[in-house]
Amino acid sequence: MQNQSSTGSAHYRLRGSEGQWRVESDGDTGMAYASKEAAFEAAVAAASNAIRDGYDVTITVPGAGETMLGVEDTGHGAGEPAGAAGKV
Repeated sequence: MQNQSSTGSAHYRLRGSEGQWRVESDGDTGMAYASKEAAFEAAVAAASNAIRDGYDVTITVPGAGETMLGVEDTGHGAGEPAGAAGKV
């Protein structure tokens, strides 16, 4: 999954839908993952190796138009309790 361009950069893009998320890198797609989150974790692992090797890294993940399998998007950030948004 780790493909770097000759410019010293590595690009990872998540593509797919429920049950068939894949990490694309330089046109190559890897194995299918059951969720967007699982594919993201695989991309981060590959990106970590690229960073260690000195590459610039970009990970692109589609937005809310694509849903995560079995996860409801409540609009709240990670670790932020429901109802906490906007409170100061």
